[in-house]
Formats: sequence, C-alpha cells, structure tokens
Amino acid sequence: MKKTLIFSITLISTLLCAQGNVGVATTNPRNNLDVNGDINIGNKLFLDNGTGTLVPGSVGQVLVSRGPNTSPTWKTFRIPEYLTNKYYLIFNDSFRDLNTSNATNQGPSGTTGQGITFTNAETATTIVPATDFAQDTPLTSLTVAGKNFKTISGLSQNFTVNSTQNSTYLLFETVVQQNNAGGDGSNIKFACGIFVDGLLKSIRINKVTASPNSSTFITHTQIGGVENLVPGTHSVSVACSRLTNPVSGLTLGIGVPAAVLIGNLNNFMTQSSLKVDVYEIPQNFSPIVNP
Repeated sequence: MKKTLIFSITLISTLLCAQGNVGVATTNPRNNLDVNGDINIGNKLFLDNGTGTLVPGSVGQVLVSRGPNTSPTWKTFRIPEYLTNKYYLIFNDSFRDLNTSNATNQGPSGTTGQGITFTNAETATTIVPATDFAQDTPLTSLTVAGKNFKTISGLSQNFTVNSTQNSTYLLFETVVQQNNAGGDGSNIKFACGIFVDGLLKSIRINKVTASPNSSTFITHTQIGGVENLVPGTHSVSVACSRLTNPVSGLTLGIGVPAAVLIGNLNNFMTQSSLKVDVYEIPQNFSPIVNP
C-alpha cells in the first residue's frame, strides 16, 4: 500500500496539469500534451483526417501538417524509383516560330513576324563547308557578311540540365519555299544549323529543287545531339543561310512563305518547330518538401 502511494505521488509530480494541459517531464506544459523528451510508440498512431474516422496510415506514408487549427494527415510521397546507370527523360519541351497575330496571312513578315528570307543578293559567298561547318563552330562567325546566317528568333530558347551524365536530342523542322513562277524554278541550296550555347551541334545542307510548278517548297527535318553538358541552364538556337542563287530574282523563305500572295502556303503552314529532349542518369534532385 505504501509503495502504491509513493508511485502515485511520483506519477502526479511527473504528469502536471496546468489549465487543462498535461506535461511529461515538464512543469510548464504549453499544449494539451507536452512531452519534454523522447516518445516511443510501440504500435499504431491514429489520426483524424477530417472525416471523423481515426486512420492509422499505410506503409511508407509520412505525417504532414495541414496548417493551424487542422489535424495533420497521412500522405504518400510519389517519388519515382531510378535504376542505377539508366538514362531517363528529365527535360522535354517544344518551341515554335509563328506570328500568332497573323497565322494565316501570306508572305514574309520580316523581323517583326516569323521565319527568315533570303533574296539572291543575300546568298553566301565565302562559306567553306569543310571548316565553317565543323562541330562547335561559333554562331557569331557564321552571321558575318559573306556567310549570312540568320537566326530564327522564335526558336532561341533555354533548357536545363541537372546531372553530369546526360544526352540532349534536338529535332528541328521547317518548310522552305522559293517564289518561282511555273517553269522557272531553280535548285537553291541552303544550310541550317542547330547551336547549343552558341556552338554548332548539327548542320544539314538541303535544296529546293527545280519544278514545273510555281512556288515550290519542301519540308526540312533535322536531328542533332550533344553529350554531357555541364549541369545548369543552356541556350539553343537555329540559324540558316542560302548557299546558291542560280536564278536572279528568286527569294528563299525558311519558316515563312517566300513572297506575298503565295497561293499554296501561309504562315501557319510554314512555321518552324524545335523539340528538345534531355536524358540524364539522375544525380541531382529537387527537395520533395520545402525546408
């Protein structure tokens, strides 16, 4: 009996009640239950998730606060599982160069619209493919007079790389047209390059072939890639140049109709697009919760 009384007094001195609050190993409990020390839960922890039903949670769930005056809840973090040394698509985006205010209008729209055009007077005269079209050639060296590369402004964009082991794939597509009349078409060669951080990563030479039809055009598709970019933000851009001018007076349109009042194409049909896919072996991860 005496031992029971001593134990009861000790328990009461440990569990102190102050204004309805109960404290364990504290004389000043600040909440309904204030534990000054470790808590060992030998079984389930039940929560009222706002439905009036006590829920013990499931395997892998974590306790998440829902703010003041609201009981916490069990949540499952949807964290993907990554296999070691496997590439995963981490970044994916596509861009287009389209004058949206005049999407169905015909004819080149100049610097305020979309695409690029070349008159025969703007044909490149000093390009040496063996050297000018080498990997990592700077774009700035190709936009000078005589080489005459022009950038498709709407395709100049940024993308992000997170891990040191990565592969970036680039897909460019556009429509190229000459404003020839029926029977006077010409084989006009042109070149388009894809640049990452201002350096050439893909180059293709193509041509609009002579045809008995007027306003002939082709679809130009180009693929490029680059390996193991430094983690961070990178830029991508597309630029093209006209390489030959066999017939005087013919304009070449890339990503835009070659001339005003073209009957078989419009801005929407000729718009350029660029797709960027970044595959990585995951290394750096964003926090799944705010600090």
